[in-house]
Amino acid sequence: MNKSKGRVTLPSEENFLTETKELLDRWGADAIRDSDGTKLDDDIKQLDAKIYTTYFVARGHNEFAEKHPEECQQLYLMSLFNTALTDTLEIDFMNGYFAEQLQPDYIHDPKKYWEVIDRTTGEVLDTSDWEVIEKTNRVLISNAIPWHEYTVSFLVYAIWDPTQMYNHITNDWGEKPHDIPFDVRQPHSNEYMKTYLKQWLKENPDTDVVRFTTFFYHFTLVFNNLGKEKFVDWFGYGASVSVAALDAFEQEKGYRLRAEDIVDKGYYNTSFRIPTQSYLDYIDFVQKFVAKEAKELVDIVHENGKEAMMFLGDNWIGTEPYGKYFESIGLDAVVGSVGGGATLRMIADIPHVRYTEGRFLPYFFPDTFYEGNNPVIEANENWLTARRALLRNPVDRIGYGGYLSLAYQFPEFVTYIEKVTDEYREIYETIKGIKPYTGMKVAILNSWGGLRTWQTHMVAHALWYKQIYSYLGVLESLSGAAVEVTFISFDEVINHGVPKDVDVIINAGDAGTAFSGGANWANETLVTTIRAWIHNGGGFVGIGEPTAYHHGGHYFQLATALGVDKELGFSLSTDKYFVTPVEQHFISADCTRFDFGEGMKNIYALSEETEIIEYSNGEVHLSSHAFGKGRAIYLAGLPYSEENTRLLMRALFYAAHKEEEFHKWHASNIYCEVHAFPSAQKVAIVNNSLKEQTTFVYDGQGNCKEVTLVPSEIRWEEFSNEA
Repeated sequence: MNKSKGRVTLPSEENFLTETKELLDRWGADAIRDSDGTKLDDDIKQLDAKIYTTYFVARGHNEFAEKHPEECQQLYLMSLFNTALTDTLEIDFMNGYFAEQLQPDYIHDPKKYWEVIDRTTGEVLDTSDWEVIEKTNRVLISNAIPWHEYTVSFLVYAIWDPTQMYNHITNDWGEKPHDIPFDVRQPHSNEYMKTYLKQWLKENPDTDVVRFTTFFYHFTLVFNNLGKEKFVDWFGYGASVSVAALDAFEQEKGYRLRAEDIVDKGYYNTSFRIPTQSYLDYIDFVQKFVAKEAKELVDIVHENGKEAMMFLGDNWIGTEPYGKYFESIGLDAVVGSVGGGATLRMIADIPHVRYTEGRFLPYFFPDTFYEGNNPVIEANENWLTARRALLRNPVDRIGYGGYLSLAYQFPEFVTYIEKVTDEYREIYETIKGIKPYTGMKVAILNSWGGLRTWQTHMVAHALWYKQIYSYLGVLESLSGAAVEVTFISFDEVINHGVPKDVDVIINAGDAGTAFSGGANWANETLVTTIRAWIHNGGGFVGIGEPTAYHHGGHYFQLATALGVDKELGFSLSTDKYFVTPVEQHFISADCTRFDFGEGMKNIYALSEETEIIEYSNGEVHLSSHAFGKGRAIYLAGLPYSEENTRLLMRALFYAAHKEEEFHKWHASNIYCEVHAFPSAQKVAIVNNSLKEQTTFVYDGQGNCKEVTLVPSEIRWEEFSNEA
């Protein structure tokens, strides 16, 4: 591989000039950035590289924030559930929250903005039935009903930015001041952010790229009384709430939000919740405001001859890069953290920017770079999973973050990243802008649709959770597969039908979530539209509890199409004779073992027409069923693995009646993949494993040859489109 240069961003820090110059050369970097907790000294800024400077719009300006405590950012929070033992109940509503992060808002009248709710009946208590004791942060309820549960929904001020808090605690920053977040919806803060940016740009002439981290409102991240994360929602709009926002919302939308519209019984409208209309209205309201204000900052940056980049994280709420207002911001670039293939595609597919950048893992922090640990392991895993997605649509740049001085202490890691950066540039220079071969178009159907493209089933960005890995595997598998992927909402199908170019619909998730659909499946138009679409030849893949909503004698509302349903205990009196798996099937032809992750209990076949592919523990985990001209596949779960990726691809091709096309640009070995670029007449044959692999490779004309690849190899070959 020839040594190349460019498209790589290197983190650096003060008093690290010589080593920075060395790694600029070895990694072929053409840009240098600071990180949270580091600064670039003048000597480093004079190196032959673009300079990225982190810019915090609404934090890190404590001198201003301390003068305007009434303009701190706010959140609505809910107390713990409290059981009344008598007709009076005292609730310590701050119990379980971190006093260094949050302070109750007593500036605005609690009787107007707070709610005390009898959670047993759902009734909101009259304000005459409770009083606030400010000195002890208590609410005293009179006329309580014994053995009923009560909660307090209350407003707080956020007095410590949660990202800085996390970094502060992780890196033991000791007495370093706490960054106070302020709300740019407030008059002084709004004026300050624009005035300060103009002055800052004059004082930082060496900055080429202003890296907004991000704009105004942090994703919901609240800490408990021990200083540990209490709850985190990477999509949460909780920190964008304020009295000013509530008043502006009422003026714009024509109705007033309740506290309950935000705290949502304590679920805080996570992306797993089916969004209410009021919450969708609030999201739209915040996005519109953020886009307008962010555009003003971006315009100021451009007027000063610099680029404006947004970090897809931290204070990214309201920017929603797949939302309808994002284009109006006018950003040059978006950079985000790459946790794997799905998160890489989330960044790479973003429209309306000149370039995208992925920050790869690991972060150069002491939780990974410590004596006895080998950071190459995490880096290698991160690179191999993301590389599949790069071969479908590469980001325009890659980079790293954290303390370069830490990473430099691990020579094996430095050498490995040298290889990664060269391999990345080879991929980019070979295929950027060239459409890869795709065998079909797949639509993922959920409540969010295109707004949350490549973002389903995430809690905290790219972190593993027991309850989601069996679904996130679908996105991870698709991110590097030879299929085109789109995301559609239930409302889109109800209003416009299934897009004509879609071959297969995937509906995956637990019952009642925004991803499975819940009560959406009681909508006559939705159910009949998709039934008709499958019957007329469409393919449908349901994973987990697809179309689940107990109604009309079914749990899966597309049970007659899927050929399976879930036993809820109501039909135990009905015998279920259909338990025999088929001896072999196209879908499972490459499987040596099945892994459905957490799986799904009590799924049974409705008739002998259901092709049971895997049956164990008295239940169906994989099946296929013909419905008219179409086919519907059921899977109990799909964690990411090479074997499951192959299983999913076979299921999609079978559902679409495209079995004959499955071996186009195909590798027989599940640890290998083939990515073809017909217009460039190039093909990448890839080994996704750390072991040598031998595979049969099929081209687009039906020809086959045997290939042996060394560990992690990409082999580029040219081909002719002529038969």
